[in-house]
Amino acid sequence: MKRYLIAGLLVWVPLGVTVMVIKLLVDLMDRSLLLLPEPYRPDNLLGFHIPGLGVLLTTIIVLVTGMVVANLFGRKLVKLWESVLAQIPLVRTIYTGVKQILETVFSSNEQSFRKVLLVEYPRRGLWTLAFQSSTTSGEAQTKTGRAVINVFIPTTPNPTSGFFIMVPSNDVVELDMSVDDGLKMIISAGVVVPEWNRGHAKPPARSDAENAA
Repeated sequence: MKRYLIAGLLVWVPLGVTVMVIKLLVDLMDRSLLLLPEPYRPDNLLGFHIPGLGVLLTTIIVLVTGMVVANLFGRKLVKLWESVLAQIPLVRTIYTGVKQILETVFSSNEQSFRKVLLVEYPRRGLWTLAFQSSTTSGEAQTKTGRAVINVFIPTTPNPTSGFFIMVPSNDVVELDMSVDDGLKMIISAGVVVPEWNRGHAKPPARSDAENAA
């Protein structure tokens, strides 16, 4: 009975969570329909609600916005808008931080959140997963006199929070697993361990005593 119960849960729980998350996102984007004048909203025109129309409207809004800001006139508008936000103390901090994060995540820079690392944290001898966020040189690299890597250490089971630390490049171990596999391992608290092709791994170095034997 226990085996059957677990097998059933492994089918329905992931499916249920997936449906809940998708429904939450669809309902959230459906609220974009409130931007339309009330007489022109689909619910009033059709007489009934069709889930997902807000997704289409949101996609159109994002695409049109991208088309506008991609040209010279749009870029000037964005600079004007950002200059206004820069005058508001709290708003400029939040806006600038979020924008820089998004630019880093969506940039073509292969070093931004593209590698899974092993770092010794919170002390020597204890290892944890981390994501490389940047290797660009800056004041920290200059004043420490060492090549340090900016890494983000996510928390379990919520990887959206975590810690930012700078680690010397010689003290990190780059893993072969993808970022998706790393996130799965973190969210599951290590229960889900991604497969690894050991055929590509280098054998550990033998000590002098082993060679003598």
